[in-house]
Amino acid sequence: MTARNTTSARNTARQTVSPGRFTAQTDESFVVFLIGMRVNKFWAFDKWTPVAQAMAPMLDTLHKYPEKGFLGGESFFRLFPLTTLLLSYWRSIEDLERFARSPSEPHLKAWQSFSKSIGSDGSVGIWHETYRIDPGNYEVIYGNMPVFGLAAATQHLPVTAKRERASERLATKVIVS
Repeated sequence: MTARNTTSARNTARQTVSPGRFTAQTDESFVVFLIGMRVNKFWAFDKWTPVAQAMAPMLDTLHKYPEKGFLGGESFFRLFPLTTLLLSYWRSIEDLERFARSPSEPHLKAWQSFSKSIGSDGSVGIWHETYRIDPGNYEVIYGNMPVFGLAAATQHLPVTAKRERASERLATKVIVS
């Protein structure tokens, strides 16, 4: 599985609504990785600003080098309490861990900086969740949406009569020619 779109094509696709019902399809295992931060002490700008700024260089690297295994993602933001979420899709756990642990990648330095400057002082919370998804063990639906989420990371397909219900999308292995 490889990253589906270039950055400019991805941005154009994300702005164009696809009328109707669509789903995503891949015949390979993939990883869903959720990561985010929560500002626990809003006035501690010197603590949370560097944490918030650390994600952009990581995403720039991942978009520039799709061979690292990042398939795509969606960012979300909540104003109160100030919280971010990146929903991301990866080719494998191994690719995700390699990126996270490699001294040549931007994540390790950001993690070390967080540990040193914030540690367990409580000013900023960070979290992540990791899920490995096997083929046929996922179901998605997009109605009147731009190409989004898993469909942006894999294949964006119209819902057909064979895949009308969620249970049918889970049970049907799609063959795309």
